[in-house]
Amino acid sequence: MNNWEMRRNLFQVLMVLLFAMFSCGSKQDKVYLFSYFMGNGEDGLHLAYSHDGMQWEALNNGESLLTPLVGENKLMRDPCITTGPDGTFHMVWTTSWTGKTIGYASSQDLINWSEQKAIPVMAHEDSVRNCWAPEINYNPAEDNFIIYWSSTISGKFPETVNSTKSGNNHRIYYTTTKDFINFSETQLFYDPGFNVIDASIVADNGRFMMFIKNETELPKADKNISLVCADKMTGPYGVPDKPITGDYWAEGPTAIQIDGKWHVYFDKYRDHQFGVITSADLINWNDESAMLKMPEGIRHGTAFEVSQGLLEKLLQIKT
Repeated sequence: MNNWEMRRNLFQVLMVLLFAMFSCGSKQDKVYLFSYFMGNGEDGLHLAYSHDGMQWEALNNGESLLTPLVGENKLMRDPCITTGPDGTFHMVWTTSWTGKTIGYASSQDLINWSEQKAIPVMAHEDSVRNCWAPEINYNPAEDNFIIYWSSTISGKFPETVNSTKSGNNHRIYYTTTKDFINFSETQLFYDPGFNVIDASIVADNGRFMMFIKNETELPKADKNISLVCADKMTGPYGVPDKPITGDYWAEGPTAIQIDGKWHVYFDKYRDHQFGVITSADLINWNDESAMLKMPEGIRHGTAFEVSQGLLEKLLQIKT
């Protein structure tokens, strides 16, 4: 073997070692957080973490990391957290069972938070009943944030007015903002022709996938989660083909891709348990709920990815 061949072989060995080191380091640096609430949302924001998306542990010994201070009932239900292009975390949440506002706050580290705001997204609607389960996404196509939620406006959509015992008849509404000071006019976002809540959007290979809950209770309950898609984040989204969850009542979907496989977590609220279904193609789904470990008492929230360094800071919190 001549010197050139020896150098070439040595170079190849070094490249393999560097690739292995880089791959291992990248894998170890990935960690997933889950924002959630407990009870009725009185004590505020809870966080859990996982390295594989299946085994989740509560942070801060299961205690709240942020107390709710705004809104009609000062609750912090359904906390949804997303990351902006500058790395800032933005959170929205349900502040009350009834009312016209949603909560908002931002943070650089999920520990220290900005002043909380109650955004009056439905202040213009005299007959609105509620603003439930807001979600937030950064939309790179418009360089803004889209905030969307479910509301019942009395007198709207008479074709499904008797779909629940409570009289709630939801559709999805939205607003956009660049600075969380100025907001676009609230508009109808999604009307599938049935009572719908708990919308949650993820991007997938140039498409946008929205998970929704059918809130129909009467004359036959359809309390399940399905998937619709669009070419733009702002829609329009189609009508779902069939539900992707099983026979149990399910709500609060949140989706994240882990090692090439989509994980959709949801609240099996009648069973007081959490479930997860997985898919490699967003078409064929497997129920892996039996292997899922979640903190006791966890309710509707959002899964998202952070760095190992941030997790280490969160693990040091003592309250």
